[in-house]
Amino acid sequence: MTYTHGHAESVLRSHRTRTVENSAAYLLPYLAPDHRLLDVGAGPATITADLAGLVREVVAVEVNQEAAEITRAGLATRAVTNAEVVVADVHDLDLPDDAFDVVHAHQVLQHLADPVAALREMSRVTRPGGVVGVRDSDYAAFAWYPQLPALDRWLALYRDAARANGAEPDAGRRLLAWAHGAGLEDVRASSTTWCFATPESRSWWGGMWADRVTGSALAEQLVREGRADRDDLREIAEGWLAWAADPDGWISIPHGELVIRVP
Repeated sequence: MTYTHGHAESVLRSHRTRTVENSAAYLLPYLAPDHRLLDVGAGPATITADLAGLVREVVAVEVNQEAAEITRAGLATRAVTNAEVVVADVHDLDLPDDAFDVVHAHQVLQHLADPVAALREMSRVTRPGGVVGVRDSDYAAFAWYPQLPALDRWLALYRDAARANGAEPDAGRRLLAWAHGAGLEDVRASSTTWCFATPESRSWWGGMWADRVTGSALAEQLVREGRADRDDLREIAEGWLAWAADPDGWISIPHGELVIRVP
């Protein structure tokens, strides 16, 4: 797996704003205090820490030691004591069958070469009657105003780079099909959005992407593969800042969500 975004500070700045409330509210009705939960792709652990406050035990999975250390640091910052972090491949988890009441993954399937295989593994480690919850954005469905050519260019470049890494950036609309492909039929599908339209939220989102498009693994990939040069990326960054400064600026980020009941 190649993680298109990488772990630059500009990326982590975005991920650290994620909470159960703004990123996993769909899963809350399915959690209980005695549950054991697996959190796949925990990142800086802000969602993980929230989940740990709602269940008995959390095991957080990351793809390599670098990412796992970021998760451990996030848990330590929140003084979480009922969570551990392991390194594993979600396509082939080194975990026993039926080990968890809930398995959760936020913005993970979009980065995987085989999300169907990952869903099979996630369901394998979930006990019968337990649930798998997944949520992924859908880049092709992003909508913003004003319509700035620099942002159109950003979207095209990101989708091309993600697919070059074997990923699927338009994952949200495909989640239900992927679950069915994994043989999972008891599925509740929904969607929710993030919306940034206040001066403060536009400044945060636009500034964050201006930094990411010029100084992250994505930026390095785009230049390395000849998809854009540094001047192109600076123009895109300026477009994000122009959008953020516009009092009419608005963006909607849609997400697909699934709650899968494991047979």
